[in-house]
Amino acid sequence: MPEHTSLEDFYLRNAAPLPEGIAQDIGHFNVFEAEKLFDKTTGRRTMPYSRRAYYKIAWLRGKSRAEYADKVVDIDQNALLFATPRIPYHWIPADANQTGMFCIFTPEFLLPRKSGVLLEELPIYQPGQLPIFQLDETARAEVEYIFRKMQRELASDYKFKYDLLRNLLLELIHYGQKLQPLSALTTSQNASQRISSLFVELLERQFPLESPQQRLGLRTPKEYADRLAVHVNHLNKVLKEVTGRTTSELISRRVIEEAKVLLKQTNWSIADIAYSLGFDEVAHFSNYFKKQTAQAPLNFRG
Repeated sequence: MPEHTSLEDFYLRNAAPLPEGIAQDIGHFNVFEAEKLFDKTTGRRTMPYSRRAYYKIAWLRGKSRAEYADKVVDIDQNALLFATPRIPYHWIPADANQTGMFCIFTPEFLLPRKSGVLLEELPIYQPGQLPIFQLDETARAEVEYIFRKMQRELASDYKFKYDLLRNLLLELIHYGQKLQPLSALTTSQNASQRISSLFVELLERQFPLESPQQRLGLRTPKEYADRLAVHVNHLNKVLKEVTGRTTSELISRRVIEEAKVLLKQTNWSIADIAYSLGFDEVAHFSNYFKKQTAQAPLNFRG
C-alpha cells in the first residue's frame, strides 16, 4: 500500500523548515531548488508514487525517466512535469546530476474565488494525460525565469505577493499547456507488471474508509483505467494475464473485504456502509453482498 504524503510529510522528508500558517485559508504554496532537496533517508532524488495532498510542477534538468502505467517517457535534458494526485507515476533519475526547480501547492491556493480557475477542469490535469513536456533552451530559460520570479516574490514582503504568485503559477500552467508533450514509449518489458502493480496501489489507496461521510473515490473499471491513462479493455486484459482476475472481480473482492471489516468492527448503519462503498440504494448493497458471500449484511454482522 503506498504512503500518504501530506504537506507536513513532504517537509519532514526533505528536512526543510515547515512554513508558518501552512493550513491557512489561502492554501499553501512554496518553491524550491531541486538540488537542495532530496530524500534524506535514501540519499536519492526521486518523486515516489504516493497519495499526495498537493500538486507539483517541476522543471527537471538532467537525464531521467518518467513511468506512467504502460508508458515510459525518457528525458534527455530539460522537461516540465506536472504532478497531480490523480495520475500515478514514478520519476527515475539516470544519475546524481539532477538540477532544476519545482513548486508545490494545494487546490485551495487556486480556488475559483481567488483565481477564477478550477484545477481539475484544466486540460493538463485531465485523467489519461501524460503531462510532461520537452523544453528547448529558449523554453528552459523562460520557465526558469518564472520559477526564479516566484522564488523572489515569495521571499518579499509585498502585501499582495500571493495574488502575484497565483498569476505566476497560472502562467506556468498555461505555458505548459501550449507545449508539445514528450512522446512516450507504449511498450516495455515490465509494462504489464507495472500496470498491475499501480492498479493494486490505486485500489488500496481508496481504503480504509474512516467515517460514514467518506466515500470511495473510484468505483468502476473505467474510472481506474482513466487514472492510469490506459484503455479499460487494455487494463482488463493485463490484469487477467497477471492476476487471473478481471478488473471488476478485483474491485469487487476489495469492496467486499472492506464491507466485512465495517460490518464487524464499526457500529455504522447498513445504510452508512452502503453509501461509503458507493451504493446509492441499501437494497442494491444488500443484494450485492449476499451474492458475493451467501449472507445478508445483517446476518454477517450477527
